[in-house]
Amino acid sequence: MKRIMFIGKSGCGKTTMTQALRGLEIVYQKTQAVQHVGNIIDTPGEFITNRRFYSALTVSSNRCDVIGMVHDGTVHRSIFPPKFSSMFGKKTIGVITKTELENCDPIKARKFLIQAGAKRIFEVSSMTEGGLSELIAYLNDEE
Repeated sequence: MKRIMFIGKSGCGKTTMTQALRGLEIVYQKTQAVQHVGNIIDTPGEFITNRRFYSALTVSSNRCDVIGMVHDGTVHRSIFPPKFSSMFGKKTIGVITKTELENCDPIKARKFLIQAGAKRIFEVSSMTEGGLSELIAYLNDEE
C-alpha cells in the first residue's frame, strides 16, 4: 500500500478523510502536529497557509510515496500556489472533499488542483463514503 501525505488548509477534511479511510469513528479534532496513522501522514493546515512551514512539508514528505493535495470543494479559491507539487518530486494527486454538500463546485476545485500540479483527482465525501473506495484502490495499487 502506498504511503500518502495529505496537505490542505485547516478544515478542508484531511483528518476526517483519514478517519474514514481507516474505518475509524468520525470525530472532529484539530491536527496540531504531523500525525502518522497507518500509511497516512496527516499534516496541520498551517503548513500550507504559512510559507515558513513549507520546509516542514518537504521533510515530512520524505517518508511517503504520494502527496495528496486536499481541497474543500465548497471553497471557491485555491490555497495551493501554481505548480506547488513540483517542490516534492513525488507523484501528486488531488482530493476534492465535501462533495456531498450543495455548494460544492468540483469543476472549480479540479481546476485549482490541476494548476497546483495534481496528476489525478479524486472526489470524495467522508460523510457518505462516496469516492473513498476509488482512493483506497489507488493507494492499494502497487504501480
